Formats: sequence, C-alpha cells, structure tokens
Amino acid sequence: MTGTNQHPVSFEFFPPKTEVGMNKLQETRRVLGQLNPEYFSVTYGAGGSTRDNTKKVVLEGIKAGFNTAPHLSFGGDEKEAILNLLKEYQANDVSRIVALRGDLPSGFGAGSRLVHANELVSFIREHTGDHFHLAVAAYPEIHPEADSYDSDIHFLKQKFDAGANSAITQYFFNPDAYAFFIERCQKAGIDQPIYPGIMPITNFDNLKRFSQSCGAEIPRWLTYRVESLKDSPEDQKAFCTEFMTTLCEKLLSYGAPGLHFYTMNQIEPTQSICHNLNIK
Repeated sequence: MTGTNQHPVSFEFFPPKTEVGMNKLQETRRVLGQLNPEYFSVTYGAGGSTRDNTKKVVLEGIKAGFNTAPHLSFGGDEKEAILNLLKEYQANDVSRIVALRGDLPSGFGAGSRLVHANELVSFIREHTGDHFHLAVAAYPEIHPEADSYDSDIHFLKQKFDAGANSAITQYFFNPDAYAFFIERCQKAGIDQPIYPGIMPITNFDNLKRFSQSCGAEIPRWLTYRVESLKDSPEDQKAFCTEFMTTLCEKLLSYGAPGLHFYTMNQIEPTQSICHNLNIK
C-alpha cells in the first residue's frame, strides 16, 4: 500500500516484546494504515538488540500488504550478519531501509568502534545497488555529539554523497529550527528531501527525560503550559494535539516534503493530528 496524500506521511513503530504488544501494534497499524501512509518503519535496538523482533514486524507488515521499512545499524554486528539480513529483506520485497549509526549495546568496551551511517549506506549500496530507498537521520537542533552546527551538516552531506535518498529528522518543537536547518543544508549543496520527525505529546514526564538525553529542546513556555493542565487530562490532551497540529501546519507551509510520526505504537494522538491536517 502506498500513500496518496498531498503531503506524504509515514509512521514509526518499535518492535513489541510480548504477544499482547504485538496484537496492539497490529491494530495500531490497521487503523493508521487507513490514512494511506507512504510507509511504516520499525526501530532497531542498540547494537541490533531487537534485530529478530524488528525483522518479524517488518516481514509481517510486508505480508499484510504494507510498505514497511526496517531501521538498520551495524552496532556490534559483523558485516556478514548485516549482509545476510539485507539479502533476506531484499528477497522479501522490502524496498526501504532507515540506515543509522545506532548505538553499541551495553557491555561493549571503550575500544569498540561505531560504524557511522555513511559507511552503512556505502555498504548497502555496494551489495544491493539501488534496490533500497535509503533514509538517514538528520538533526535540526544539532546532534548531541556534534562539534558544531556546520560539522553536523557536513556529516549529513556525507550520508547523501554515499547514496542516501532522504533524511528523517530528530523530533523538535520549534518550527524555525527546521526552517533554518533546511536553509543551511541547501547552502551546503543538499537537495534531497528532509522529512521532519513528529513526536506527538502523550506522557510529558517521559518526553522531558528522553529529550534531555537526545538533545531535543522543549520550549520553556510549552513546558509551563502543558504542566499547568496536569489536573485536567482532557484539556491537556486537547492542547497538545492542537499544538502539534499547528507545528505540522507550519512545517508544511515552510516546504516540508511530508511528515514522519513517532507513534510510540499508539493510535492517538497521531490519528487526530492527521485528521486535523486533512490527511486521510
């Protein structure tokens, strides 16, 4: 199934660990699938720690008729293991991959080397040619480990030069950060589409904790406003949905090629935001 919306959307899942979680994910996919997404993507734990579950969700999604893209990184794996996985995906009609640097799993020593995403993109191109559409990660508010804003864009360009087709950004809540980032990317010679990553606000305490570790900035006024509504869950939910809808509208008005939603395996509020945007 391929999206038919004016502005393409895609939805990201994580691989469940239980049968109950898998059943819930299948229902989420069924409902969000009615919005005609361009594709679903499935995350990949540190060092490939969810590799088997990721593959299971991806292949099950393909079998159900949905364009489904696995996330992939080398992590602690040998090239042969990644090559075998690529061949299996290729044989099962997977046409997209989200290629990431990823993180090493716990227990790997300080001497272990992360394989950067541009190296993974080159590896995939070397062994599978143009079979896969390759998406990579981008960071409008700068990767937490970046030396500078310009160096971060330089490394993004390396990924595209290696053969990536598009990029998906880390989530953010300031639309001007995306607009400035795109402007700087274009000046650096990047003309491939960069899709903003959208994180609907559900559990705000969890979002604050995760944002501190990944470098995503939550505006102070937004924190105050959301927390001021904590005694009225329905009002808080309505405000967050409205805020995210407005953010998406601004991004599309700035020329964003589409939207990539981090669903956290939930139907809501992604479904409501999409309906507000007339995505159906």
